Amino acid sequence: MKIVALLLVFLCYFFQNFVSAQLKIGFYNSSCPNAEFIVKSIVQKRFKNNPSITGALLRLHFHDCGVRGCDASILIDSDSSKNQISEKDSAPNLTVRGYELIDEIKEKLESICPSIVSCSDIVTLATRDAVALAGGPKYTIPTGRRDGLVSNSSVDLPGPTQPVSEILKFFRTIGLNKFDMVTLLGAHTVGVAHCSFFQSRVSDFRGTGRPDPTMDPELVKKLFRLCNTSKPATTLNDVPRTFLDQNTSFIVDNQYYNQILKKKGILKIDQELALDKLSAPIVARFAKNGNAFRKSFAKSMVKMGNINVLVGDDGEIRKNCRVFNNPN
Repeated sequence: MKIVALLLVFLCYFFQNFVSAQLKIGFYNSSCPNAEFIVKSIVQKRFKNNPSITGALLRLHFHDCGVRGCDASILIDSDSSKNQISEKDSAPNLTVRGYELIDEIKEKLESICPSIVSCSDIVTLATRDAVALAGGPKYTIPTGRRDGLVSNSSVDLPGPTQPVSEILKFFRTIGLNKFDMVTLLGAHTVGVAHCSFFQSRVSDFRGTGRPDPTMDPELVKKLFRLCNTSKPATTLNDVPRTFLDQNTSFIVDNQYYNQILKKKGILKIDQELALDKLSAPIVARFAKNGNAFRKSFAKSMVKMGNINVLVGDDGEIRKNCRVFNNPN
């Protein structure tokens, strides 16, 4: 069984590298010369008014690439008339946001270069630009992705309460390794989490009636007040939330790793990264060396953006990111 598993991982790695080799830097230089400039300018405008967009795009990008590959399947709206529930409305994606920004970029590009720039490339480029605006690394990324033709509610993404070993298994199935896992979870440096994702850690950890002993007591008090003194929520937007990085909440830096070393991880997986022997040495390295994190983050983001991409004649170039060109 181990041999079969290793063979599958190798074939996945080989296929991804073969397909991603068909992507290239400046893919739209001739067909839509201003494409990347347009993406960047619209992201800049949104970031200026709402710097939390960086965290939103990072999550949207990962949740897209982690399911069927980077094919913009997460952008498709459900069709109630046909009883079709899309990926967007699956449980793990209910708090994903940033869709309106992608719509704005797509509408602008369609007015200038109709049916040229894919929604999957827009997500990838917008995320890259948002990372740079938030003080993160600037990196070049190849383009030429095409949009997928399937989006359904069957989504298998790792949850924040799973152990490091289980989350690592997931990363390996999509062609990423241990270093990519620890690096990409560093995107929590600009993320937020609703109380429902961590409330048990501050009140009734694993049915003990006590908080999680691996969380800093002062942070426990702060989060307990946040989650228990708010008005009852009527919509998801009303659910209290907090920054995953309590220090530099809008900056892509290595402070996330320093905080989890101090028992200030909000999500269980955040804290486990600093405690598990599989990930702890990498966490310690990134906490000590911000440049090492920046370099690794850029590398892993490019690598993630190549997961199971569609190129050539596969898929389509959607005219509207929310619907397939031919819904039937």
